[in-house]
Amino acid sequence: MTVDVLLGLQWGDEGKGKIVDVLTNSYDIIARFQGGPNAGHTLEFNGIKHVLHTIPSGVFHKNKINVIGNGVVIDPIIFKKEIEGLEKFSIDLKKSLLISKKAHIILPTHRILDAASEISKGKSKIGSTLKGIGPAYMDKTGRNGIRIGDIISSDWKIKYNTLLKKHLNLLDNFKKIPVYDLKSIEKEFFKGIELLKKFNLVDSEQYLFEENLKGKNILAEGAQGSMLDVDFGTYPFVTSSTTTAAGACTGLGISPTKIKDVFGIFKAYVTRVGSGPFPTELHDENGEKMSKIGKEFGATTGRARRCGWIDLVALKYSIQINGVTKLMMMKSDVLCGFKKIKICNGYKINNKVYHHLPYNINSDNVEPLYEEIEGWSENISNIISEKKLPKNFINYIKYLEEKLSVPIVIISVGPDRKQTIFRENF
Repeated sequence: MTVDVLLGLQWGDEGKGKIVDVLTNSYDIIARFQGGPNAGHTLEFNGIKHVLHTIPSGVFHKNKINVIGNGVVIDPIIFKKEIEGLEKFSIDLKKSLLISKKAHIILPTHRILDAASEISKGKSKIGSTLKGIGPAYMDKTGRNGIRIGDIISSDWKIKYNTLLKKHLNLLDNFKKIPVYDLKSIEKEFFKGIELLKKFNLVDSEQYLFEENLKGKNILAEGAQGSMLDVDFGTYPFVTSSTTTAAGACTGLGISPTKIKDVFGIFKAYVTRVGSGPFPTELHDENGEKMSKIGKEFGATTGRARRCGWIDLVALKYSIQINGVTKLMMMKSDVLCGFKKIKICNGYKINNKVYHHLPYNINSDNVEPLYEEIEGWSENISNIISEKKLPKNFINYIKYLEEKLSVPIVIISVGPDRKQTIFRENF
């Protein structure tokens, strides 16, 4: 009877989807607790790459239940495409996928508003994925949103048209708006709505409560990363939901007292998509090398990710606010071949040294303070035993554990689920 939480500790793209897939055999239920189709959880096995946006990452395992929680926002168009993409795998999603009636819906006009808002910001744009996430969450907190449970009510169309009218009025206030064909988009939207109606729409908080009482093990799956949290991330360059462990409680209706382990996922280096501060960002050949070897392009947007050395100031902060109990390091193989590895242990801002994350870390005023250790040249992507890892790589692991005071229990050395090393302390 366990509830564990798995989440990202950096600016997203840490590799959460792969680890959820790897760990699913130990759980009965995988429950996604926040975010929307701005997420791109990549899984790779049997030579095939899969990218999930809304559906939990345990979907490829038989006899497992996957829950889309109330904290998620769902785009019916993208959801329909995702379902269609899974049809060839003969997964009985009508049985294995449950959707919270309290999850909010992304309307076509949410996406148009998102794009219009980003255009209006000019050079100050935040780097939105333009999926309508922000406007959907704004309607949620503004108490105007439409929820999954509404689509099976008799006044569904009235609610839709009321919110549509509000959105169109808002669009009139923008000087520039993207060109769009609302009727065409709505056609696909309502097809997605009809598909959603065919799924098992549930009171997910009650379902999870009852299943936990029965002794079922639950893994709560987060999206994005802790440094993108709307409260604790690098605001305003953040997402619109609670990406930290607290989001598992509000996004699933699970009591904090039920949570056992909090698994924190991080890359052996750091990446970021879009705008926002990034103290350890590299603009040299090392950054280019990380990007090329790591194939650092967004799974959802296709945008190139910015790359930099690992930042222990930000990582300690994320561990602290989440109460992380176990760490999992991803894309370790990308650092093979670097003669020296730099590790940021502090920031210098206006001649003052910080070892905690301060209020403002705009890249212009932050000087990262580095320590340097020896790198390794050996290819580790085919290693399956910790004992066979290069000495300098093990030194890197030990260094991080000493500084972070949390054990690293899983090491990923490649994208495939087989390229995963479980350490003895797992």
